[in-house]
Amino acid sequence: MDVLSETNREIQRLTEEIMRMQKKDGSWRFCFENGTLTDAYMIITLRTLQMDNETLIRQLHDRILTAQQADGSWRVFFDEEEGNLSATVEAYYALLYSGYSKKTDESMEKAKQFILSKGGIQNITNVLTKVFLAATGHYPWPSSTLIPIEFLLLPTSFPINFFDFSAFIRVHLAPLVLLVDRQFVITTDASPDLSDLAGNRLEPVFFNNNGQHEHSRGLQHLLKEIKTSLGKLVGVPKRLHEAASKWAEQYMLERIEPDGTLYSYATCTFMMIFALLSSGYDKQHPVITSAVQGLVATLCHTDGKVLLQNSPSEVWDTALLSHALQESGTSAGSMAIQNAASYLLSKQHWKFGDWSVHNRNPVPGGWGFSDSNTINPDVDDTTAALRAIKRLTLIKPSYRDAWNRGLNWTLSMQNKDGGWPAFEKDTDHEILTWLPVDEAKTAAIDPSTTDLTGRTLEFLGSTAGLGLNHSFIRRGTNWLIDHQEADGSWYGRWGICYIYGTWAALTGMMSAGVEPHHQAVQKGIGWLLSIQNADGGWGESCKSDQLMRYMPLGASTPSQTAWALDALIAVHPKPIPEMEIGIRRLISTLHEDDWTTTYPTGAGLASTLYIHYHSYRYIWPLLTLSHYRKKYGG
Repeated sequence: MDVLSETNREIQRLTEEIMRMQKKDGSWRFCFENGTLTDAYMIITLRTLQMDNETLIRQLHDRILTAQQADGSWRVFFDEEEGNLSATVEAYYALLYSGYSKKTDESMEKAKQFILSKGGIQNITNVLTKVFLAATGHYPWPSSTLIPIEFLLLPTSFPINFFDFSAFIRVHLAPLVLLVDRQFVITTDASPDLSDLAGNRLEPVFFNNNGQHEHSRGLQHLLKEIKTSLGKLVGVPKRLHEAASKWAEQYMLERIEPDGTLYSYATCTFMMIFALLSSGYDKQHPVITSAVQGLVATLCHTDGKVLLQNSPSEVWDTALLSHALQESGTSAGSMAIQNAASYLLSKQHWKFGDWSVHNRNPVPGGWGFSDSNTINPDVDDTTAALRAIKRLTLIKPSYRDAWNRGLNWTLSMQNKDGGWPAFEKDTDHEILTWLPVDEAKTAAIDPSTTDLTGRTLEFLGSTAGLGLNHSFIRRGTNWLIDHQEADGSWYGRWGICYIYGTWAALTGMMSAGVEPHHQAVQKGIGWLLSIQNADGGWGESCKSDQLMRYMPLGASTPSQTAWALDALIAVHPKPIPEMEIGIRRLISTLHEDDWTTTYPTGAGLASTLYIHYHSYRYIWPLLTLSHYRKKYGG
């Protein structure tokens, strides 16, 4: 059977399978799997609140335990060769606190030995882990916060202020400064003793050692800027302190979503619960019980296991699947597409969220990532939703207003440098990445990225029909060209990693109207072909995200193979041999079931949170196969 015939058959199979999985409300709901971090935090939180939910605690316990490796460790991705100390401490702590594992169990003995072999609990680097340990009495709070709580009161007109941080960091920083400021600790009679996890270091370090930090001079400059700004605040210190504490509490309360979670993220919702406890809230306070209920609602049941999603992906999955189906030939008039569009229309944002601090003029019109997200839209979800409803605007005039609002919001989010961010415009003060915490390098700010810029250009070109005759398109393509790596690849922030970024850049440039023979395009294609696996597919390790250079996985994954092929299809007028063997390998991956089909190809926080999107083995292969047929199949 020739490649085109195989492609047609697989498109038909995928289409039928995807159609069967659509929910009654028009959405698709797949698991957003992010390791055991959130499962562990859920157990710790439920035990701390002394909430009676034994069935859930046992389910989460069992899921965590099954993820333990032979050496006693837990990993955040399959090929993390030495295990992950922070993840292992979280798992060990949660398993003991659940009451269903004991220190004398062989699994716990092995975990303990792994932790001690890495220097003990003092050597963990994940700030989220330290926060949970400190708030529950197992790790010392720093004697003073790195950023004084009064910093929250600085107006946005100041050179450095709270809203210069990314949205993700802000919703974690607000509860963090409250907890550190109050040195809050809460324990119960069931709290496990973790003192035997101590290593050789006498004094654990909450933040990285400033003197050894690679940007220590920049950090000192940042702290000096903050101190200078704080000196300009007018008021009695005690009252300023009280006002800042109240402001932090109010900041959280005003950003609670209808489902009770903070900003629809599990991690900051956990931190909010502890911060509210530190503010005197009772364990049974409605805000706290509602937050727990919201977290429970994000549980995902898969393969007989239960896991807690950090941020469910219903809108993202629905938009991408609807678009992929339409690209494969499913009519926009079909019930499946119309139901998906109706669901998406109900999730378009109408509120002015924090994004409007740096983008004051346009009306709301974006989409968020999760079903419960009403105030934190992002560019990627917005362009995904707009792709999904574009054809509906031709047959249903009611969609035109939604389209116009979404398109205008997307255009308004372009950064001054020509690229596009994820959540907020011009939030790119590099000085903030110099904070001595590992997470700051990738999450402290929200700058232009290759994947957001490339995917936005792809949308504007292929779906909105805009090209290089528009200055904002030219600025976007110039930004991509300027940010190409020396080897021809591009780094992608929200996927793994250089394959993801290179795909986004090349498909974006092609849709915008850049010529295929452009030097940047040819270098990018050359790089993709140079890393093709012997079996015809592509695969990249999460190590790339840690080391900031391409690291091969040594195997092929469905989504990464699809991304690489889609880029090749966008550039080449005719199929090339590497493409045809790649298509065959892509199809074969969709009939396999091993670690490569569940390998995380989504990026969250470097070294902490990587995502296995259960939807990705459907979305990207279907889109790529459809593009192959559309371009070469006649």
